[in-house]
Amino acid sequence: MGWAGFLSMALFRVPLFFNKQISFWKLLGCGKNGTFDIHPDWRQWGILTVNRQSSIVNENHKLLYGSLLKAWWKFFRCETYTIILEPIEGHGTWDGKEVFGKLPKQSEYEGTIAILTRATIRLNRLQNFWKHVDAVATQMNNADGFITSFGIGEIPWIKQATFSVWQSKEQMKNFAYKIKDHTEVVRKTRQENWYSEDMFVRFKPIASFGSLHDIDPLKLK
Repeated sequence: MGWAGFLSMALFRVPLFFNKQISFWKLLGCGKNGTFDIHPDWRQWGILTVNRQSSIVNENHKLLYGSLLKAWWKFFRCETYTIILEPIEGHGTWDGKEVFGKLPKQSEYEGTIAILTRATIRLNRLQNFWKHVDAVATQMNNADGFITSFGIGEIPWIKQATFSVWQSKEQMKNFAYKIKDHTEVVRKTRQENWYSEDMFVRFKPIASFGSLHDIDPLKLK
């Protein structure tokens, strides 16, 4: 029911804005079939929230997002999937803010890890960015230790993000720093100044509930 998802991206702004438990939020579109694709998926959407209460680990969507969102999903019989995360490492900004607070660039944590990378792509670098996407996405999906990923975006084609989950930090780093296509893209983003703003954050997964295409990717692994 694509129209309901599209409409929700407008309606959800009001309760999220007035939710005092949330310090930062974004409503996000997804790439085709949830992947990092230039074509949107009208049936899959994402919400990122930063909650002021770090101890919340609850399957009650009312506590996490508010009663309106919970009622909407129930009425339209939406499949929902939630991952609760603790930020542990990172740098950069989103809308000029360090939305997860001041984080160290490195930590001692080595377990299952989630990565959020987001960027505002300069208009004159859009072609450079998108022509590298398919090769990197394909290699990531086949990489050792890869669990799942989602291509998400705040503004189509321009404000983009990738969220991925890995079995360990070591396996994630093997992909990030040893796969030629990926390291080449990282080099070019810096050398050619692709982004006007970017952010990179690593998280420790705390809990997950619900399902995505009838499974919980974290519990499956």
